[in-house]
Amino acid sequence: MGGFFGTISKRKCINDLFYGTDYNSHMGTKRGGLATYSEDEGFQRSIHNLQSDYFRSKFEDELDKFSGGTSGIGVISDTDPQPIVINSHLGKFAIVTVAKIVNMKEIEEKLLAGNKHFAELSSGGTNQTEMIALLIIQGKDFTDGIENVFRTIKGSCSMLILTEDGIIAARDKYGRTPIVLGRKEGAYAATSESCSFPNLDFEIDRYLGPGEIVRIYPDKVVQMRAPEKKMQICSFLWVYYGFPTSSYEGRNVEEVRFRSGYKMGLQDNSDVDCICGIPDSGVGQALGYAEGKGVPYHRAVVKYTPTWPRSFTPSNQERRNLVAKMKLIPNRAMLDGKRIIFCDDSIVRGTQLRDNVRVLFEYGAKEVHIRIGCPPLIYGCPFIGFSASKTDLELISRRIINEFEGDPDKNLEKYATTGSPEYQRLVDAIAAKLGLTSLKFNTIETLIEAIGLPKCQVCTHCFDGSSCF
Repeated sequence: MGGFFGTISKRKCINDLFYGTDYNSHMGTKRGGLATYSEDEGFQRSIHNLQSDYFRSKFEDELDKFSGGTSGIGVISDTDPQPIVINSHLGKFAIVTVAKIVNMKEIEEKLLAGNKHFAELSSGGTNQTEMIALLIIQGKDFTDGIENVFRTIKGSCSMLILTEDGIIAARDKYGRTPIVLGRKEGAYAATSESCSFPNLDFEIDRYLGPGEIVRIYPDKVVQMRAPEKKMQICSFLWVYYGFPTSSYEGRNVEEVRFRSGYKMGLQDNSDVDCICGIPDSGVGQALGYAEGKGVPYHRAVVKYTPTWPRSFTPSNQERRNLVAKMKLIPNRAMLDGKRIIFCDDSIVRGTQLRDNVRVLFEYGAKEVHIRIGCPPLIYGCPFIGFSASKTDLELISRRIINEFEGDPDKNLEKYATTGSPEYQRLVDAIAAKLGLTSLKFNTIETLIEAIGLPKCQVCTHCFDGSSCF
């Protein structure tokens, strides 16, 4: 998915920029980039591959290169090398994006036919951040250019633009991905993840609305485009992506996970000895589940945090599976003879969970019950890059539906309806394939209630295929 951070200050900003960007590292690990601007030095930029190392270790030794900057933007990208620096009739600027463009080929052909060219590559193809920059410079000004992006792309795009006159922050037209503004004395910041703010002494100022565009200065924020009235923020931010201390639309990630688990625990009548969260995003749910059900929370599985990144980040599926296994260490002393409910955020392919379940039984677990913080993933996401899946058939639910129906696209609405015969058949089949004692998924109703926003403001497409507009 990716995340970004930008700041502009009356003083040098590199330390805030460096650490603020680093606090988005949980959002992806393919590329990292920084760009700064100062009147004396102009634009400075650096990009590194993060697939074999971490953001801090890649950039720490070259921070002096950026030491004169009073404004800057940074990105942790799961797609393109960025920031991109462009010189155009709008002036010189650097840009970072969190985006998924599903009509890339169509836009590329149209731009090439209009005598535009692409200089940057991304995995041998067109760099979508450069494509967005080219769409922007078709406008008569930045607002017009960003609106051109909103009109042209299918998918989503939020962005930060570093100019010689402040930083422009533009949230995706439907607000599928967030931008949070922060402020402190003499500085403002904008980020995907508000967990960037506390240790840098920023306070949350406000959340940009869907499609809203602002220009940020060290002492003020000027609105360039008012927000849309409709919003479809991704529900998976609270289920999986978000860091526990981050908030979107005023709803804290850990609080939502705890509340969701608590509500599920109240309804669970299984007879178990303890609850355990599968690190990291299953822990908040499990703590709530334990309180709601009235059984103790035990750490029967622990993540080895010093070296292992998130399992979806390696480009090779076999390596992703290996990382998923290596980062979680089972504790035989806490597993032996126990009937345990394990809480996890979601089941995508099911491969790593199946292997984890086998190990749990090998280490002495008497019963392994799994509780998932969201409904079954039935539909692939056309709006954001929430996993490395290339086709819907990589989803375990769609493979099973294909086995049942002979067609992976048949009766999807029935399988997505909680409590229907098709839904229960699907859940039972997933449980059997994973070797579980029992399996239960959260409902959309409980998840939405835990988030605390109206259903029509939250995107649940991957669960039910729906969109309010």
